[in-house]
Amino acid sequence: MSQNKNYHLGILYLIHLLVNADGVIDENESRALRKVKDYEQIPEATLIEFEKSVLDKNEKHIYQSGIDHLNQCTDDEKLDAFAHLHKMSEADGRVHVKEVRLLLYSIRMAKIEFNDVVARSKSMVYS
Repeated sequence: MSQNKNYHLGILYLIHLLVNADGVIDENESRALRKVKDYEQIPEATLIEFEKSVLDKNEKHIYQSGIDHLNQCTDDEKLDAFAHLHKMSEADGRVHVKEVRLLLYSIRMAKIEFNDVVARSKSMVYS
């Protein structure tokens, strides 16, 4: 669990895109997002900053903000971030094609191996 603000904001931006990819925010996705916030101990101030910042950004800018924040993180933090995204993509029981594209493209841009992401996501246990 990182206390890196860039890591937290990167996760929040990309999760925002992921849960909105299919146009429906499912209750399971909302619950999974709360679990990620708790697991990573994301400070309330960071959540407020994030929520304000997405109000005036389009999808492309939200994506770029997420990637820019994650690019300032360690490789291990990046791996954790994408593991969270992988778990989130499965939260509603169906994986939308737009979620898959976002996840795979982002992983490739971060130069992380997909198999490493899957393995890390299996080791993350939310309470």
